[in-house]
Order: sequence, then structure tokens, then C-alpha cells
Amino acid sequence: MTEPGESGPVGTGPAESTDGNAETAGAAAGVGAAVEPETPADVAALADRIVSEVEDVIVGKRDAVEHVLVTVLARGHLLVEDVPGVGKTTLAKSVARSIDGSFKRVQFTPDLLPSDVTGVNVFNRRTDEFDFQPGPVFANVVLGDEINRAPPKTQSALLEAMEENQVTTDGTTRDLPDPFCVIATQNDVEPGQTYELPVAEVDRFTKKIRLGYPDTEEEAAILGRLAGDHPIDAVEPVATIADVRRARAIVGEIEASEAVREYVARLAVYTRRNAKLGASPRGSLALIRASQARAALAGRGYVIPDDVQAEAPTVLSHRIRTESGGTDGADVVDDALDRIRVE
Repeated sequence: MTEPGESGPVGTGPAESTDGNAETAGAAAGVGAAVEPETPADVAALADRIVSEVEDVIVGKRDAVEHVLVTVLARGHLLVEDVPGVGKTTLAKSVARSIDGSFKRVQFTPDLLPSDVTGVNVFNRRTDEFDFQPGPVFANVVLGDEINRAPPKTQSALLEAMEENQVTTDGTTRDLPDPFCVIATQNDVEPGQTYELPVAEVDRFTKKIRLGYPDTEEEAAILGRLAGDHPIDAVEPVATIADVRRARAIVGEIEASEAVREYVARLAVYTRRNAKLGASPRGSLALIRASQARAALAGRGYVIPDDVQAEAPTVLSHRIRTESGGTDGADVVDDALDRIRVE
């Protein structure tokens, strides 16, 4: 019987797997040689190692790599919306490899079923019992490629996983690996051939970012690196899953003062008063957690307003719907940051 968390596709769901049993594989490879993080400064050093390793593959996208790390440290999930071919998949793979985590990819298509994502019970003739075959969602980093190509019914298979880090199938609830992070990509150039993501699902993504095209020098560097073997094959683990767990615990202990919490709450209230649909309390919590992670990346043990202001655009904007029916809340968030002051 295959247990949840083991590698391998299930049913007809297309999945790509990169094995990585955090503590054992990392220790065997000597990854754990670095001191386990104990302070925000240690978390900052850990993040620098990961960013440096990933930058060997992702050229000129340090901000994007930091957004991924903030999301992971904030115990959240990331939505990447952009045109094809700018490195979304490579970014997810590189981060997973650098932390020695398991990685699986789900190619979302119109005929994908929820069980192709979460797993399915298969009848075992030898035992006359049903065995659970885990789906690709049982991994540390799960890439949902072009998630908006699948219908809402299939997309909803991720709702419980993203919110509660567990999956329930046929009345049985199974825990997902820790850490667990969904990095979903969204195609924004073929609206007639895709589905709109449900609001409940969008709200579960801690951050939404765009990678954008590289400039001339960056693209020339990319072409040079890809002339031979793909550089992702050379990405080495520079941390273990245990390191990531400890870093997340440290981030959760970073102080967010009452003044900072009230500032976040007033930003959220402003979006609700100035849009058809504003940021939810889940969004406010995500902003606090992302701000704690941003403080950790700076080696600080407390959140300052600058952390909140740095994270608000990517944490709140995608949760807002304007009166015109648009989905871009960036202007509302910018106005909130301009008008709301820390008291």
C-alpha cells in the first residue's frame, strides 16, 4: 500500500515528481551542515543562500524569488500570472530543489478530475480492500500549471488542501507534508480558452505576482546558460525541510505590535469601503504573516510599517474586485497605502 507523501502519479492525473525526503536526504548530502536557524538573522542567512542558489537559474528575478520565500515562510501559497515561457515552472522547481523538498507538478486541463489531484482509492484484489493512492498534492511544493485551464470543480479540489493542509477523500482525512506550498501559474493571454478562478480559491493564495519579460542583458544571459544542459540540473540543496520548518516557526514568533496590527486592519477596511469586494480577514492575516516573513528576511525580530507596505500590493490586490467588475485591485491598494497612516 502506498502511503500519502510517497512519490508517484495517481490515476490519470499528469504529475511530475522530484524526490526529496527532507531530513534523511538532506543529511546524507551534507545539506544540514549549516547551523539550524534560531534567530531572525539566521532566517535571513538561510534565505540568502536559497536566493543565491535559485538565481543561478532564474536570471534577474531576485524580487520574484524573495516573493516565493516570503510565501513559504508565511505558510502560504503563490499565484503567478503571466505569459508562457518566462520561467514560472523553473522558478518553482528551483526553489523546491534548493530546500531539498519533494516537488510535483499537475498540468491542469479541461478533462482533469479532482481525484487526479488529491488521490483515489484503488481496489486491491490481493487483499480485497481499497488502497489509497495519493495524488500529486502530497508534496512539499506543488506546481499547478495553468490552473485556470481546468473547470472550477477541479480547481476546488485544492481548497481544503490550501486552507487546512489536509485532504479528505471518501470520508478519510489525510495530512499533507509539512511544509506544503502550492505555486500555481495562470495563463492570462487566452481568456476565451480558460476559466475564471473562484473567489474562494483566489483568496487562499497569499500572494499574486508577475515575472515579466527579461531585459536585453538578462535574456542574453539566459540564452548563454541554456546553450548546454539546463542549469536547473545543477541546483543543489542549500537547506533542509527541517530548516524550513524551524524558519517558519521563528517567523511566526516575530513581533507585530498592536499599532502594526491596527494599521493592517485599517488598510483592509479601506479596501472594503472603496471596492465592490475588499480584502477578507484571511487577507489581513496573510498580510501580517507576509510582513513577519519580510522582517525575517531583513534579520529583524519585529515588523515595521515598511514591511507591511512592501507586502500589501502582492498580498491584497488580487483579493479585490472593483465596482466596474474588474479584478485588478492594485489602484485601490495604492490609494489605501497613500491615505492610511500608522497611528
